[in-house]
Amino acid sequence: MTSLHDESVRGFASDNYAGIHPEVLAAIAAANGGHQVAYGEDVYTQRLQSVMTEQFGEGAEAWPVFNGTGANVVGLQSMLPRWGAVVCATTAHIHTDEAGAPERVAGIKLLPVETPDGKLTPELLDREAWGWGDEHRAQPLVVSIAQSTEVGTVYTPEELRSLCDHAHGLGMRVHMDGARLANAAASLGVGLREITRDVGVDVLSCGGTKNGAMLGEAVVVLDPAASSGLRYLRKLDMQLASKMRFVSAQLIALLEGDLWLRNASHANAMAQRLRSGVESGLADGSIRGVGLDRPTEANGVFATLPQGVADRVRAEGFRFYDWDLATREVRWMCSFDTTEEDVDALVAAVSRETGAH
Repeated sequence: MTSLHDESVRGFASDNYAGIHPEVLAAIAAANGGHQVAYGEDVYTQRLQSVMTEQFGEGAEAWPVFNGTGANVVGLQSMLPRWGAVVCATTAHIHTDEAGAPERVAGIKLLPVETPDGKLTPELLDREAWGWGDEHRAQPLVVSIAQSTEVGTVYTPEELRSLCDHAHGLGMRVHMDGARLANAAASLGVGLREITRDVGVDVLSCGGTKNGAMLGEAVVVLDPAASSGLRYLRKLDMQLASKMRFVSAQLIALLEGDLWLRNASHANAMAQRLRSGVESGLADGSIRGVGLDRPTEANGVFATLPQGVADRVRAEGFRFYDWDLATREVRWMCSFDTTEEDVDALVAAVSRETGAH
């Protein structure tokens, strides 16, 4: 088959728009050929368990799944009884971007909390962490946090430890949506374990797709006492891959060496370049009326644009999403394959469309 798309077209809509990192693609090819036992009984999925132990410590157990929503649904479902509820931020992916899957598929009540920056704190958790023993209230038994968050902020290890300790003190477990865990670790200059297991996270949705994989994430159980039934839930929730070796091979390619860190560090650096370019334009007057009210801590830049600018920049061929139509806030996401030329071209387009109006 010949290529059906123009490979020169670039965008800032999502890190999901990027292709497959060549090393991940090579890993898929290396896992091909011959026969391997299906449904996870293959040598690649076995090797992935060793890789996860190296990254997250002894006893960490990985359950590969197809996608991030699947990882969140299966992971959370394994942590809760039927009467359990999950406290999360109102901006959380499980609340805003998963079509109600945790509630519809897993039957989990979500208890969202407003946050100023996408991050929960012990004090914010307490707004919904109450009512245990009241049969009229879904029981708040898990808190789910995203690292990095949906608004691009990053929890420090100290913030995570404080929140996890508080949740555990209340008898709650902690789930982390780590779709962009690599970007958070790269931003903080720490390893993956230092912002997961070492701070008290019990179950992790470990991302791959946004960091250079074709598809595939993993539910990683960091505390076996916090999760049960994954062997059955993964199939029940339609997340059991028959040819699992190809999912596992991708995660091995990312996590066995430093590819996860190289990819995330590059994406983060491009986001910083983008923000710096806009800030420089604001300082010298070549860019007007653009607001950068949120910090850029991972691989996303959030900006408020003057009326009509977003559509005019998109008309020049740049793809990106509106984040909040009411405030004209947009989101620019950088990927492992975003180039300096891509970034500079977007900054130039913003300059053209704001400097002339």
